[in-house]
Parts: sequence; C-alpha cells; structure tokens
Amino acid sequence: MESSGPIIRLEGLGKEFQTSNGPIRALDDINLSIDHGEIFGIIGLSGAGKSTLVRCINYLEIPTAGKVYFEDKSLSSLKEKELRQVRQSMGMIFQQFNLLSQRNVLQNVCFPLEIAKTPKKEAEKRAAELLKMVGLEDRAKAYPSQLSGGQKQRVAIARALATNPKILLCDEATSALDPNTTKSLLDLLKNINREMGVTIVVITHEMAVIEAICDRVAIIDQSHIAEVGNVAEIFSEPKSKIGRELILGNATDKAPLFGHSRQIRISFDGRSSFEPVLANMILSCKVPVNIIHAETKDIKGTAMGQMVIQLPEDEEDQGRILKYLEMKEISHEEVKEDAI
Repeated sequence: MESSGPIIRLEGLGKEFQTSNGPIRALDDINLSIDHGEIFGIIGLSGAGKSTLVRCINYLEIPTAGKVYFEDKSLSSLKEKELRQVRQSMGMIFQQFNLLSQRNVLQNVCFPLEIAKTPKKEAEKRAAELLKMVGLEDRAKAYPSQLSGGQKQRVAIARALATNPKILLCDEATSALDPNTTKSLLDLLKNINREMGVTIVVITHEMAVIEAICDRVAIIDQSHIAEVGNVAEIFSEPKSKIGRELILGNATDKAPLFGHSRQIRISFDGRSSFEPVLANMILSCKVPVNIIHAETKDIKGTAMGQMVIQLPEDEEDQGRILKYLEMKEISHEEVKEDAI
C-alpha cells in the first residue's frame, strides 16, 4: 500500500520509570516516523523497550521526554476527551489476547463500541461483519474458553478493528502461537492492511515475522533505535551489531562446522514447485546446511529432481534436520561423498 506521509511521528521520545533503586530509562531519544498505510516492524530482544515504545505511541504510558504526533497532532497538547478520540483511532492487540472470559465472541467484539456509546443493533451488525472478515462468523456465540489460541487472536483483531481505527498496534501478537497459526494470522493482517488501508505496527522479537509482513523495520537495542530501514535492505546488510545478531544469529560469532559431515539426498517427486522446502526447513530448525548438488525442474508447477545437502557436524543439529524431513514426509536418504 502506498504511503502518504507519517501517521505517527516520534521526536526525542524518552521514558523513565521510578523504582526503589532509582530511575530506570526504558526509552532514550527515540526518533521515528511511521507512514500512512505501511506495515512497520519494531524488533528487539526482551527488555529492549519495545512494549514501552508501543504504549507511548497511544499514550497509555506518558513519555517523560519528547513528543508523540498522531497525524501531526501532538498528543501532549490534547485534552482527555480528545486523547480518548485519538485512542479510538488506534486499535491494539496483545500476546495474551485480553478477551473478557464472561462474554461471548460477539459481545467481546462489541465491547469497544459500547464504550463509544454505539447503538446496540449497529454495534452487533459491525461486530458480525468483522467476525466474518476474520473467518469466525460461526463462532459468534462461543466463549473464549472454547476457542484455540489462533481463534482468540482473531477475535482480538476483530475487536481492535471495531472502532474503525487508522492504525493497529500489535504487541507480540503471534508469540504464543504455533508457526502455522502465526502464518495464517500474518496473512490476515496483510489482508487488513491491503483491503482496509489500516497502518499496522508490529512489535516482535521474531525476525521471521518481520520478514513475512513488514515494509520497514526499526531495530531497538538498550532503549535506543539502532537502525531503521526497508526490510530487504536491513536483512541483506544490517549495519548495527544488534541487527547482525538478530538477522544472522550466532553465525557472526561462531560459524557452523561442516568438515566431512553427513550428506543427505532430498528427492522432489511431486511437491508444488512454489513450496520453499529448503528455506522452510532452515527457518524451522534454525540450522544452516551446505548445498552440495542440485538438479530440479519445474514441470507444470511440480518440483521434480533431487538435491544433496551437507549437514553441520553438530549431532543435535543433524537430528533436528532429519526429524523435520521425517515429520514433513520429505523423501531423503544418506549418501557418501563419492556417491554424488
């Protein structure tokens, strides 16, 4: 989606918390612009300041320094009633869903509309439309305890969209979910961004989430912004130390050893040629491999042929790869170097 200037602008933002051991600086001199219509990622390790930053964006936390601008309005200059109106333009979803257990799915989605004093029939109509959009129209009368984690998060997304927000803040929204559920939720968020024009800010510690969904990313480290840029540029050439650690993992410190370790022949005999088998395996197992030989063809959308990969020397890493291949029912066999 094309952007047309910043919807959020942070200038010199700082946040300190007072504790019995003295002040703790959670954020220091944060300068950031988030454009209309983009999906913007904020990534960092635990304790880097990510969640504090997102709570300062909607003024659930009042910054101790600097300014937050929403559509060029400084939030610090707004009266309480005006600030409430701005917050209605900012939906928020959380890692733990935060649904009301005593309310059914439809009533949960209606809740922010009740607070906004929307007439009941109108609220229920809007909630039903949103539940259809997130694929849960048949679960309207169910209660949170009857839902899976992915379904709960879909309800939370519908609820966050109830007041027609211009921006959706996602604070570790997929961290409690399995990889398949995470993928379907990220696809849903991309669709919301594309179809509704909602700007999305994704707070996460997972590089795979940033890579899958975001246009731009800011890396936060020890209360500071380490670097900001297009996802493709930062992934291909991270400039900060924390960026290299997050993107390249421990590869910068300790490269995996291959030597004369085991080699595996993977056979492709009917899988979709659009399925990135090797990439999925590496992402899932977090283990690199060497490609020794590859001979594959795309025949009417089907992958045919074979690939020989070399596994790292570490036996635990080898085990993860072999277990993954078995679990995914990918045809493979061990080969000797002279048999290639």
